[in-house]
Amino acid sequence: MTTIQTSNPLLDFTGLAKFDQIKPADISPAIAALLQQAHTVVTLLEASTDAVTWDNFVVPLEHVTEKLGRAWGIVSHLNAVADTPDLRAAYNENQPKLIEFWTALAQNLALFDKYKAIKNNLDFAELSEARRKIVNNALRDFRLGGAELAPAKKARFAEIQEKHAALTTKFSENILDATNAYGLFVDDEAELAGLPDDVRQAARAAAEQDGKPGYKFTLHFPSYFPILQYADNRALREKIYRANATKASELGEKPEWDNSANIVEILRLRNEEAKLLGFKNYAELSLVRKMAKTPAEVMLFLEDLGQRARPFAEQDLAELRAFAAEQLDLAALEAWDLAYAAEKLREQRYAFSEQEVKQYFPEPVVVAGLFQLVQKLFSVDISADRAAVWHPDVKFFRIQKDGKLIGQFYLDLYARNGKRGGAWMDDARARRRLGSEIQTPIAYLTCNFTAPAIVDGAAKPALFTHDEVITLFHEFGHGLHHMLTQVDEIGVSGISGVEWDAVELPSQFMENFCWEWDVLQHMTSEAESGAPLPRALFDKMTAAKNFQSGLQALRQVEFSLFDMRLHDDYDPYGSQSVQDVINQVRSKIAVISPPPFNRFQHSFGHIFAGGYAAGYYSYKWAEVLSADAYSAFEEAASRGGNVVSAETGKKFHAEILAVGGSRPALESFKAFRGREPNIDALLRHSGMAA
Repeated sequence: MTTIQTSNPLLDFTGLAKFDQIKPADISPAIAALLQQAHTVVTLLEASTDAVTWDNFVVPLEHVTEKLGRAWGIVSHLNAVADTPDLRAAYNENQPKLIEFWTALAQNLALFDKYKAIKNNLDFAELSEARRKIVNNALRDFRLGGAELAPAKKARFAEIQEKHAALTTKFSENILDATNAYGLFVDDEAELAGLPDDVRQAARAAAEQDGKPGYKFTLHFPSYFPILQYADNRALREKIYRANATKASELGEKPEWDNSANIVEILRLRNEEAKLLGFKNYAELSLVRKMAKTPAEVMLFLEDLGQRARPFAEQDLAELRAFAAEQLDLAALEAWDLAYAAEKLREQRYAFSEQEVKQYFPEPVVVAGLFQLVQKLFSVDISADRAAVWHPDVKFFRIQKDGKLIGQFYLDLYARNGKRGGAWMDDARARRRLGSEIQTPIAYLTCNFTAPAIVDGAAKPALFTHDEVITLFHEFGHGLHHMLTQVDEIGVSGISGVEWDAVELPSQFMENFCWEWDVLQHMTSEAESGAPLPRALFDKMTAAKNFQSGLQALRQVEFSLFDMRLHDDYDPYGSQSVQDVINQVRSKIAVISPPPFNRFQHSFGHIFAGGYAAGYYSYKWAEVLSADAYSAFEEAASRGGNVVSAETGKKFHAEILAVGGSRPALESFKAFRGREPNIDALLRHSGMAA
């Protein structure tokens, strides 16, 4: 271990990750060394006959597994943001080894018994609340990890874990490969009528990079969505819509990128895993670690929300169809017309366009405004910091409180080839106590926004849509949950140990500030003149805030019910297809359905490659919590203060962010609000209050 550590950057835990030195060839030897060390520690702990204590058992186990997890986290992050053939090969070679180790650890009866000994010790009650929570979580996770299964079933359980991990990885790789491979080239600029100048500039630069004339559009969101939203050319909208809606499916470009079989096999493995553990289905298994108790409870919540949203969605659609027929000569409103017609209706009704608003949100001003808000709310300081990064566009920052470092984060904002789509926060390093020192947390904050345009050889600041601003605030909310924790026990610090259907509370909470004048006026600057966002334009934006909110809410309910149905009552061995399931959900919930060729599920990474299987409902569930939590800040403003209330922010920090997963999320919410959550604030914020 010592010899390798001097030369392998993945084995250097003395400071920040050495992204400028890590190479694919470093991965296998580093993981082998860390696994060997972990196996050695586990063997010693198994054999120990000493009376079990926190310090002689939990601490050494946490220490060795934290190193392994942190190194693999670096590899996984690079695989998501800087994919190359060599990196992908190294990742896929080592992933099964990690799965094998973690599965064996979760099934280790000797370790399970030692956690039981801690729980049954008379001193257990004297442990801190955080440590008691870690022990209880560990006992639960041993059972869910198959520790109590018979040997033959344990072996099958382990096989399921390895196969499932490989399939979910392949699911993501297929989406990424299909996205990266697609290019729509347009030679005639007249075909791009309606597209904003910055979108054209980006498309022109993409074509030039490929050494081709004209304009290149891809399936990265900042490239394809402006066509759907702004392009007057209906055939162009249909072409890019069809390409995006069929990617990684049997209707896509290459059979080897088709996720059809992967979806079915993933569902079969999850179903088998649940039954091995004694659950009726995977939905029941998934909910053991969540706030919601049963699939029926989740279904009832979603169906109730769907019923409340449906009248608003029907009105939204009727208005859109009437407008499209009368003003746009679109007698039949197709899927590739929806965003275009909606943007035109918004412009007519509210006398502004998203493109007009975008000119007021240059990246440096937005980021500075976000930092200013966080500093006021939570009495911290955010400043630029230095670290090795994986791409020149990545920035690094530090957070301090009372002059003391409490967290750091990487900010990777732009879409590019080799980078997984979407936006997310991930744990680079967790907070924990190491003797008299505190290991401060580090986060990855990743988005896929449009990169700065190159005009006359010079880069201009990236301009964000208001939706992108909201996305940035959302991910930063996750980051705050991770970085502002005050819990010193790694198993429940930050987002660790937080119920999955509560983990979106801080992220969705932060979104609300994107609609506050007291916040936006400090984070806008018109791209050319530098003028701040006019109050009149802001008022139009807020008037349009709930534009088509009924359709948007119903869409989320549709995705959530589809996810829950797949993991609750769908038989992956039966005659019914996954497409049948989503069609049935849409027939019951949706007011508008996509065309038959739409294969949304083939790129639904949240549930087939992420952590949201039987948990996509978490977005709406946690939105109830976040809207209700934010209403405390509105109440502070109504009492003559400001919505950016440092006093209320201090309490939110103390009762929600600081405690991490050290206590149940519902207890944390009640400690902040003084009562149980209710749905009223969500309905009011969404314009759907009675």
